[in-house]
Amino acid sequence: MTDDAPACPECSQPMKSGGFVLCEREDDGLRTCRTLWRCAVRHVWWGWADRPDEPLEACPLPQLFR
Repeated sequence: MTDDAPACPECSQPMKSGGFVLCEREDDGLRTCRTLWRCAVRHVWWGWADRPDEPLEACPLPQLFR
């Protein structure tokens, strides 16, 4: 496995994978996974697993994934 972990968009620290969360996407109504990422400073970000080229978004409920 390669180390393709992104840097935190807020503090530039390396991030670690936090797993997957199944969500319903609003733009197309599909149920798909979001990948969770968190940094050492405890910022939590996520992105669509099937859209890896899209930018990460701040997770709206970070307390659920810490």
